[in-house]
Amino acid sequence: MAKRDFYEVLGVAKNASEEEIKKAYRKLAMKFHPDRHQGDDAKEAEAKFKEVKEAYEMLSDAQKRAAYDQYGHAGVDPNMRGPGGGAEGFGGFGEAFGDIFGDIFGQQRGGGRGGRQVFRGGDLSYAMEVTLEEAAAGKDAQIRIPGWEECDPCDGTGAKKGTSAKTCGTCQGSGTVQMRQGFFSVQQTCPHCRGSGKIISDPCPSCSGQGKLKKQKTLEVKIPAGIDDGMRIRSTGNGEPGTNGGPPGDLYIEIRLKKHEIFERDGDDLHCSVPIGFSKAALGGEIDVPTLNGKAAIDIPEGTQTGKQFRLRGKGIKGVRASYPGDLYCHITVETPVKLTEHQRKLLKEFDESLQKGGAKHMPTGNSWTDKLKGLFGA
Repeated sequence: MAKRDFYEVLGVAKNASEEEIKKAYRKLAMKFHPDRHQGDDAKEAEAKFKEVKEAYEMLSDAQKRAAYDQYGHAGVDPNMRGPGGGAEGFGGFGEAFGDIFGDIFGQQRGGGRGGRQVFRGGDLSYAMEVTLEEAAAGKDAQIRIPGWEECDPCDGTGAKKGTSAKTCGTCQGSGTVQMRQGFFSVQQTCPHCRGSGKIISDPCPSCSGQGKLKKQKTLEVKIPAGIDDGMRIRSTGNGEPGTNGGPPGDLYIEIRLKKHEIFERDGDDLHCSVPIGFSKAALGGEIDVPTLNGKAAIDIPEGTQTGKQFRLRGKGIKGVRASYPGDLYCHITVETPVKLTEHQRKLLKEFDESLQKGGAKHMPTGNSWTDKLKGLFGA
């Protein structure tokens, strides 16, 4: 069966530019790629894919294209070893198909064609403890984190003073190598120079060939008002340095809220337990309660019981995304007297006898509970 015209296969004119030819090939290669077809049409797609591949392989090479334009298929027939014959033009196909492979499978190529691959530096994490007061009001802090500085003895080259790095012979300084398996061409980081494009045969003893030295640096950090436990602050560019000129990573400062002696935080609200004496609970009166900004007064009604809750609006914390502050909830705990003197015991017994005589009027909850027990046990 006679071969179709290569220009016809790719669907381009005979005066098409290299970019037009490559663009047409990429479109058709993705359309007929065997991995994208199954079942009955897989065999036909594979045949078309091979036809497209051969057409591009010939027309992408200037010498082979000239021979084809002059002699037709005979000019590029490898069996005839004519102009443009042989396998030396396979590199153009490999390069283009490597781009196709990246498009299909999401391969990321760094550094551009012919250049070294660049890699972004890793991110760093730093745990910072802050008090509740600092979290509520915000603060400016200084932290010490690992950093890097250029090695002075080698001026950042990584090579021992008086020597220099040599171009990697494996990748010819590009930092990448092409690995081919059948139709596939995969670009990988050069295993010898690890993407740097250079080989240092005599490394600098100070930095061991890295060209940089680790150091500690001080960083100013602004903690925003209202920040909560578990939140993170990103400091752009203060992570690990990139490789081959790549951008540095970021520093993430993770907030850890210290346990407070009085308050517990729940979002933007605060909670605290307020103990009051037996007499204060019975008689009522005004008491002072703590807030993050000083004291506040609340009125204790006569006969207040343990568990009574008082809400102070706006005495909580204004969160980083909130438009107004939360509330403070005071939970009352009636404290039972301990270590009584004999005189105090006598007074309490007399007081208890007077309460018993009053019945449910003085202790409605207790009498109601006793009645329920009687009904339960039939007493």
